[in-house]
Amino acid sequence: MTQNGELVACRSCGERGLRLFLDLGVMPLADRLIPPEHLGEPEPAFPLQVAFCPNCALMQILETVPPETLFCDKYPYYSSFSDALLRHARDNVTSLIASRRLDASSYVVELASNDGYLLKNYVDRGIPVLGIDPAEGPAKAAENVGVKTLNTFFTADLARSLAAEGRQADVVHGNNVLAHVADTNGFVAGIGLLLKDTGVAVLEVPYVKDLIDHCEFDTIYHEHLCYFSVTALDRLFRRHGLYLNDVERLDIHGGSLRLYVERTERVTARVHDLLHRERQENVDQFSFYENFSRRVEALRGDLLALLRELRQGGHRIAAYGAAAKGATLINYIGIGPDLIDFVVDRNVHKQGSYMPGKHIEISSPERLLTETPDYTLLLSWNFAEEILEQQAQYRERGGRFIVPIPELRIL
Repeated sequence: MTQNGELVACRSCGERGLRLFLDLGVMPLADRLIPPEHLGEPEPAFPLQVAFCPNCALMQILETVPPETLFCDKYPYYSSFSDALLRHARDNVTSLIASRRLDASSYVVELASNDGYLLKNYVDRGIPVLGIDPAEGPAKAAENVGVKTLNTFFTADLARSLAAEGRQADVVHGNNVLAHVADTNGFVAGIGLLLKDTGVAVLEVPYVKDLIDHCEFDTIYHEHLCYFSVTALDRLFRRHGLYLNDVERLDIHGGSLRLYVERTERVTARVHDLLHRERQENVDQFSFYENFSRRVEALRGDLLALLRELRQGGHRIAAYGAAAKGATLINYIGIGPDLIDFVVDRNVHKQGSYMPGKHIEISSPERLLTETPDYTLLLSWNFAEEILEQQAQYRERGGRFIVPIPELRIL
């Protein structure tokens, strides 16, 4: 529930007694990269404050930027540029095809299907699919690889229409989208409408416990409205007659959960175990979150001191990863062109633009070899293993990576 864009009640349960515990200041939109011709123009920026709901245990930001502003205007994120993410999606699909015995008579829908990186694995096996995504560029890319896509937002009304057409799903995928939707309850209600009675929703979300434990503050930006614990998820789904029946913990994106949600209750020991652990560790209490701000401030001080020391020593510094988390990190910490010469990214749709807020130029990764900066700040630390492997030649030439999270280190 919002008023003039600011949250006045919990996005999940409607509780009004939200407790603020982190204020990152007024921040630009993390995925709104700046074309060179627009560098001199005013840039939209909004408060980025984080609160906890003591009623349902949901961590959430207080500002709601209109989704049309966030996701429709030249949205630059294309999942297929990450080899690790492609493998992750392929393995998930292969497992589900086997366990759910999916075939040409099945139907799979993905919410926020991006460029078809996941659904194309079903297409290759002759299984009918439908992608739903509001971002025009990625939706077109999905169509180009044979993934039928609706270029729109997923809502309960759309789910109702699809169900009326007989297009309910055996499997509904939704990777890293539940946190992005302003109407959390409407979105979950839509999943319930879209599922067959025997269907399963397989959703992935970053895990709030990993975020807090590992000081992953850069995962917080305006596109991410919610940050989920198993406790908060269980309460949310039950409100809509859905059941979190199984859960897996994943390493991807700094620590995530893969959720298996169905219309019939048959909760596994893994869910009960995580709910019990969260109670033991107070993940469902404000005390788990209240010291996070001090830890974030300490990390900011340490990283800024390191970069300034290296710069004063005459070293050249670049950054790798023009991702949303990178935008949060450089803007909150105060890392501009005075400290970082350029950012590189494999995504060709980002190259030639500039990072929001601090306006650091984005280039292709080849620039690390042509200019060989002494150090490269790894903004996309969640794909550290993949990037370090790709950049073996840069490292052989003496280039070193600065990894800021979960702890500051130089590799």
